[in-house]
Amino acid sequence: MRPPEWLVRSAAEVGELSIALVRSGVWKSAGPAQLVRIERALRTWGQSMAALGVIAAIRYPERAAVITGDDEITFAELDRRCERIAAGMHADYGIVAGSKVAVLCRNHRGFLEATLAASRVGADVLFVNTEFAPPQLAAVLERNRPDLLIHDPEFTPPPGIQAILSTPDESVGEVRSLDGLAGSVASAAPVPGAAGHITILTSGTTGTPKAAPRVPTAAGLAGLTGSALSRFGLRAGEPMVVCPPLFHGLGLLTSMLALFLGSPLVLRPRFDPTTLLADVEATRAGAIVAVPVMLRRLLDLGPSEIAEYDLRSLRAVISGASQLGAPLAERFIERFGPVLCDAYGSSEVGIATIATSADLLAAPGTVGRPCLGSTIRILDDHDRLAPTGTTGRIFAGGGLVFGGYSDGSSKTVVDGRMSTGDLGHLDAAGRLFVDGREDDMIVSGGENVYPVEVEQCLAAHPAVAEAVVAGVPDDEFGQRLIAYVVLHSPATEDELLTHVKANLARYKTPRQIVVLDEFPRNATGKVLRGKLSPP
Repeated sequence: MRPPEWLVRSAAEVGELSIALVRSGVWKSAGPAQLVRIERALRTWGQSMAALGVIAAIRYPERAAVITGDDEITFAELDRRCERIAAGMHADYGIVAGSKVAVLCRNHRGFLEATLAASRVGADVLFVNTEFAPPQLAAVLERNRPDLLIHDPEFTPPPGIQAILSTPDESVGEVRSLDGLAGSVASAAPVPGAAGHITILTSGTTGTPKAAPRVPTAAGLAGLTGSALSRFGLRAGEPMVVCPPLFHGLGLLTSMLALFLGSPLVLRPRFDPTTLLADVEATRAGAIVAVPVMLRRLLDLGPSEIAEYDLRSLRAVISGASQLGAPLAERFIERFGPVLCDAYGSSEVGIATIATSADLLAAPGTVGRPCLGSTIRILDDHDRLAPTGTTGRIFAGGGLVFGGYSDGSSKTVVDGRMSTGDLGHLDAAGRLFVDGREDDMIVSGGENVYPVEVEQCLAAHPAVAEAVVAGVPDDEFGQRLIAYVVLHSPATEDELLTHVKANLARYKTPRQIVVLDEFPRNATGKVLRGKLSPP
């Protein structure tokens, strides 16, 4: 009798995870005294971000934890500051297990200190988008009502919200900051009975951002960790440059992975391509985490400028948060070598699939195979499995799938797997392709058109840097296609239309092409389609 499929798959995945941990150097032996302290930390803080920080300090006390230019702090120093900040949060602001702490910070040490300290108390942590306009920020904070807001000096909190600064600011006088709390002489904060939630706000590209809370678990993170180590090729202790905002799922998950690996986090409040390359050279970083628009800006530097930097330490460039696209992937791999990986997921399901450079070259446009412990299903409109190669709704299952939004709503769930809101298909090798958003499909003259296919066709033209395709009302066809493009060399509308007609069915050819200098984007590089309007 054959064992059940789930048991065979589980055994194979445990084996892959074990091999990945050994190769990465994570399982280097810890001494008896360290093991006792690690066990105590797990009993105290359970499966939480606080535990990740404390254990990193136990194992790698003198190793750099966060590097931002000349500012550097070790894991031991970070842990001591977080312990004092947590004590000050409790003593001065009444933060206890179950309190809500909002973090409104760009990428720097203060983000980590605020998050880890709040986690030590057992507070729920809400990560707030630094790109919100003041009215949107006020609306989000009013809706979620934090007990304490920790923010960068550039932001002004709405009235009535208890707030402190992430870094000291002499221009505002005697205002409390994390530095002030780090000098607290208060007794240690009470040990929480359970780990608090961490809450990411959805991107809000199609509406009001929703709060997506979850409690991290070892089981939930194990599959992603194993997949990241085996497919990205990460190594323990190698610096990791994280460029996307830490408040976003990609930035947050990779920062947690860095803590687990004891890898220094190299952070900058704002992205600059030449600064990124200089940071890789200076820190000997093994990995870069970026979104596709950042990869484009790196390529825009040109071969001679890139060649000025020593990038030999780089073993992985991890892309995510928005669509990579085959043309950009091919250009990047040609320039930097087979170091590029693509991660697909969402705020609700976490990272569901990973594509290696081999995948991206063998199957252009793929977002890869499921992470360990995750599953992908393509379902038709009747919730039945769609045949291989047929486009349907993408459903993802795994330990990172959240339990529902803070307002009690959720996304569609079928057989324990959650809708990602995307349409896609699987190839015969089990690789996933994203064909577009469910609500982006365009019906023109009775034919279904998925914008992604047309966008990738246009992006393959040598003159096109990026393309976005949308549908607008049309009296004759119901909808007509309009393409918006950003060019990096001159091209006429007729040339681009001819290119599409030569590669796609006639009904997929846009009726008009609009050239823009740049696309409107959110903080993670996603194009804000709602702000694109036809001429």
